[in-house]
Amino acid sequence: MLVAIASVTVSAQVRLQPLFTDNMVLQRQTNAPLWGESRPGYIVTATTSWDGVSYQTTADAQGHFMLRVKTPQAGGPYDITITESRRAGKKGSSITLRNVMIGEVWLCGGQSNMRMAVASVRDAKEEIRRADSYPQIRLLRVETTAAATPQTFVHAADGGWQVCSAKTIPAFSAAAYFFGRTLTEQLEGNIPIGLIESCLGSTFAEPWVSADALRQMPYFHQAIEKVATMPTDSLEREKRYAHDLEEWNARVSELDGHTTYANGRHTICRVFSGGMPIQVPGLFEDQLKENYGAFDGIVWYHRTVDIPQAWEGHELLLSLGAIDDDDIVFFNGVEVGSHLGVAFNREYKVPSRLVKTGTAQIAIRIHDTGGLGGMYSREMHIRPTDAALSSQTIPLAGTWQFLATLDEKDLPFYPTNLNRDTNVPSALYNGMIHPLAPYALRGAIWYQGESSVGRAAQYRELLSVLINDWRTQWQRKPADMAFYIAQLANHMTPQSDAAEESTWAELREAQQRVAVEVQNCGLATLIDIGEADDIHPKNKQEAGRRLALAALAQTYGQRVGYAGPQYSHYVQEGDHIRLFFTHDEGLSLRKGKAFTVAGPDRKFHWAEARIDGQSIVVSSPEVRQPVAVRYCWANNPASILYNATGLPATPFRTDQWPVLSTNNY
Repeated sequence: MLVAIASVTVSAQVRLQPLFTDNMVLQRQTNAPLWGESRPGYIVTATTSWDGVSYQTTADAQGHFMLRVKTPQAGGPYDITITESRRAGKKGSSITLRNVMIGEVWLCGGQSNMRMAVASVRDAKEEIRRADSYPQIRLLRVETTAAATPQTFVHAADGGWQVCSAKTIPAFSAAAYFFGRTLTEQLEGNIPIGLIESCLGSTFAEPWVSADALRQMPYFHQAIEKVATMPTDSLEREKRYAHDLEEWNARVSELDGHTTYANGRHTICRVFSGGMPIQVPGLFEDQLKENYGAFDGIVWYHRTVDIPQAWEGHELLLSLGAIDDDDIVFFNGVEVGSHLGVAFNREYKVPSRLVKTGTAQIAIRIHDTGGLGGMYSREMHIRPTDAALSSQTIPLAGTWQFLATLDEKDLPFYPTNLNRDTNVPSALYNGMIHPLAPYALRGAIWYQGESSVGRAAQYRELLSVLINDWRTQWQRKPADMAFYIAQLANHMTPQSDAAEESTWAELREAQQRVAVEVQNCGLATLIDIGEADDIHPKNKQEAGRRLALAALAQTYGQRVGYAGPQYSHYVQEGDHIRLFFTHDEGLSLRKGKAFTVAGPDRKFHWAEARIDGQSIVVSSPEVRQPVAVRYCWANNPASILYNATGLPATPFRTDQWPVLSTNNY
């Protein structure tokens, strides 16, 4: 195995990856690999203090070495001494790793909900204070590294492994930490837990998969080949990206017809009038689904505002909140700001020279790359930045005009900038996953999918490919490397329409199907701990606990309740449907509406639900012949079905009818 190595001590000739540092955790009861660099042909010896045994290998012609040490049941702290010598019996340079623990190691991957730090969660101050009580938990955080080819050097934050404490925990993944904390509390013997955080916000799944694995999916062929032809020099890559981006913007402006593009700026060349009325905040697929369905591509929002005389000649602050996905904002035809990426709050300054008394037009071009799109923040307004006038605010929520101009399939391929774009297929795998293998692990936890809504059918295949790919890189059989998925939490406007279609629900279904179909996988259902106005729910304690419950039951064999009711099958009985579940002990229903039924016309209506023994009976006076049931099928449904564990039922549908993302690849 070829590896690039970081020196642990200046004087040492034998060197190790930053994966191997003081305070690390090695997986218990296995032959744990240690690898690094020595001088070609030198003998490398590792001696472990837990048993006094020495293990030897010889560095290859490039100076690379790997050896494996047999680890005990659990415990620590221990030392490992690695030495090199020209020949047997001749001592050379050495490194001693201290405070090494033997226990359980888990890889923690995903996007921003996995990356969300302990310092940002509910009751953060108390959680940080408590961290001093868990020194047996050890933390390794991988720094953001995107690369065009698989790397062999891992960039570890803070110099490598850290002991969990009030000082080290604030910046670490909250979901990962609470997962690890539950394990160490519940596993007999106070087992040390090693957590490797390798994740990044706003990322799709495909950047975390190897190029070889992605080539199994035709959708990614073009992107993979484009990455393969990128210049190796970062400056040359930047030049190519700048050139490609100019061409892309000019071409899109030409196809759209509402703007011209020159010298890095867009200018509106066609006055907006008409369109379809749309309510803001709101997502256009929700409101205009009969017209646009699951439309992805370029859309416009526009409206006018009346600028008071007192505002003339004053700079304005335009606050738009979060937009899905990318936006360019115009005030009276002049571009005043833009942003790439969903879920970021937009605030743009309108130059004083553009501010005139009377009617002004605000126009927003949104590029919806997948899933739902539009503007969904409740706090939207425009006001002067001048302190004397700042209390004068014009709210922007309400009726806007909407136009859809370019379908995503008709757009040119978006340029790739590997220097800054972390969503390039395979780029994060290359820089942040490949260098970790084959560090001995028990398994992985995964919290990602918010960026992938809209491609749920594809995601079901892609996540399966990712799991199998990681197991292949670690050379592990499925039974030997567990994988647990955090299902997307409820988010956005609470459900009020029984017929709501939801790409979030479809993504949750894809996650659930993978957990069932792929060997040695599990699911943590989070449908009741999300937040309407925050894509990053702060109750990461419960998210981590539920992931840990799945691991305790399915990996460690503990008899603990780890799942809410799971839909099994149904029986149609006249004008009602009887639903059966696994994990059906102590079924209970809370207040609210979450079940819907449809007849042969495929139109869903709210259903009444009641418990009958170990089953749930649902019916609706509006559906005489029900043929399908959906439960919690919405962006933000009311979770009402639980079992004796207090855990929520996993959302489901009994039908296999086409949904919004059916053909979105």
